[in-house]
Amino acid sequence: MSGDRSGRRPRGAGIRGPHSALTDFLAANNISAAEIRDSYEQRRQQAERDAAEAGDNGEGPSNAGEDDEEIEEDLQAESSAMAAERTRKRKRNQDEAIAKIKKGKAAKKASKKKSKKKGSDDESDFEDVMDMYKKAKPLPGQLENCEICDKRFTVTPYSKAGPDGGLLCTPCGKEMVKDAKSEKKLAKPVVRKGRRKIESNRLDGMTQRGPKTLQQLCIEKLAKHSEDIDELGEMPEGIMNRISEIFSKKRAMNSNTMKLFLQSDMQSIAIHEAAYLETEDYDQIFAVCPNVKRLSLRNCCQFKDSNIDYMNEKAKALEEIQLLGANLVSDDKWIELFIARGQDLKSLKVEWLDAAFGDHVVEALSTFCPNLERLKIERCKKIGPDSIDAIAHLKHLKHLTLRFYDPITREKLVHLVDSVGDNLRTLCLEHFLDNTTEPTDDVLEAIHNKCHYLSKFRFTENNECTDAGYVKLFTDWTNPPLHYIDVNSTRDLDNTNPDGPEDEPIGLGSNGFRALMAHSGSRLEFLDISSCRHISHATFTEIFDGKREYPHLREINLSFCPVVDTEIVAGVFRSCPAIKKVVTFGCFQVADVVVPRGIVLIGAPRAQDQIEQFGEVVLDYQRENEESMGHMRAMGRIVPVVG
Repeated sequence: MSGDRSGRRPRGAGIRGPHSALTDFLAANNISAAEIRDSYEQRRQQAERDAAEAGDNGEGPSNAGEDDEEIEEDLQAESSAMAAERTRKRKRNQDEAIAKIKKGKAAKKASKKKSKKKGSDDESDFEDVMDMYKKAKPLPGQLENCEICDKRFTVTPYSKAGPDGGLLCTPCGKEMVKDAKSEKKLAKPVVRKGRRKIESNRLDGMTQRGPKTLQQLCIEKLAKHSEDIDELGEMPEGIMNRISEIFSKKRAMNSNTMKLFLQSDMQSIAIHEAAYLETEDYDQIFAVCPNVKRLSLRNCCQFKDSNIDYMNEKAKALEEIQLLGANLVSDDKWIELFIARGQDLKSLKVEWLDAAFGDHVVEALSTFCPNLERLKIERCKKIGPDSIDAIAHLKHLKHLTLRFYDPITREKLVHLVDSVGDNLRTLCLEHFLDNTTEPTDDVLEAIHNKCHYLSKFRFTENNECTDAGYVKLFTDWTNPPLHYIDVNSTRDLDNTNPDGPEDEPIGLGSNGFRALMAHSGSRLEFLDISSCRHISHATFTEIFDGKREYPHLREINLSFCPVVDTEIVAGVFRSCPAIKKVVTFGCFQVADVVVPRGIVLIGAPRAQDQIEQFGEVVLDYQRENEESMGHMRAMGRIVPVVG
């Protein structure tokens, strides 16, 4: 201790208690009693020498001995008090270290705050005063005591700070970091799937509730590690097709992964996304699987004439062909394919062809493929009205799907239905608009007279047929109840008059919808009436009133029908016990509807999704209070629904 510091202390100022400011100040700065004693001995000896020299000269104060005795007594009292204080501090630190390790950081802070609150006013005031004397953190390389375990250690730049501002040794620092990570992990909120992902899964038909099946988990794991799979082995055709769908959705179907789906004894091959396959990959399909009977390639943009030649040479048993986007195949190769495989070909589906497949190709198809039972031609730009006459010669057709770019006159469509309608099980006519003539119902009348075995009927994007035509179609029709009906966008296209003509609505209206449900409601499984804006609210509430039941209806699309509201959707839930999916895009009056368990409502963002009620108890309550429920509907309140 320097002489200047000792000189500022008045003589005779002893240690009066363990909580004196001087004692805590010395302890906070690591100043020991031994150092004070040594410094005092040096000054005392120097004073004795000076006194001896002064005594020899007859000088010096008379009370020098009394002062020395007083100083020595003060220092002895100071040393004993500081030693006792250090003992108490060491014991207190050990107890606190044990408590911190056992109870953790949070418990230690809480106990410390509690003890501070319960302390005396003198101690609280004393701590406030001592905040002025907080020492600076030691620099790297210096020695310091651990705040928790009081162990002496060397300070490094990586030493962790303790909860009270001190430093921690390496073991205690690691333990504190570990505890902090555990607390952070526990406090981390549960991350739910984003709404975009949920809606995407719903549109894909993935609406499974609860845990996934073992089969689904295995399929997803295969898709995630597609590049590490050597072979899939023996699998049922359904599972193989499902894996192919997932690979296609994840854009994982390439030249390497395609080999997983090829086995020498396979008779059905379906690749739903072939955009990443090369021309040589298609030849490999027929080389590995020469006995293939059913071939489906979607987005096969690299499928060329050479692949047609190789297919004609190798695939001798081919019966069903589906090619989407094969724009590099010329008209001559299509004709060669029909000549080579025409007698055995039973199904042909082509779509999105821009550069080839014209009317003369369709004529060759009708000539060389007389046994064709299924034909689907959609979005092929080079075909026109002449193809309708060629298709009319296929007398064995059972499934027909047509979608042309050019408008087709009603005379040709009537001739087509009269020619092939007797044997049809499926009839899909899409986007047949002819704005040059007045609205007419000749096509619907021909369907009513010629088609008697249909189970699926699609007649969309039409602005010629009137509501009266749909009434005549479904009234006294000898055809059995339909399972699948799609009549979306059958309406008037005059934007200046959205309600349509006053005398007779264009497209499916209220009367036509009543006739449709009266004819096929008992067996109907799928119904799409989106954009049929001429169906009134009263008609919807009459058909879906909760008393009439449609036991097989599983999916219904009510999108862009402006009158559809919460009451109508609730009526659908009550009238359709087997309903699984309801689509209501653009129905802005659907709000706060309660969706029963097991049903997916798409397009209503404010719906209370999949809330379970109390089953028959709530249902009985609804029946007993029908009048009050009707009053609530009239007031626009929430309608509780039970599935």
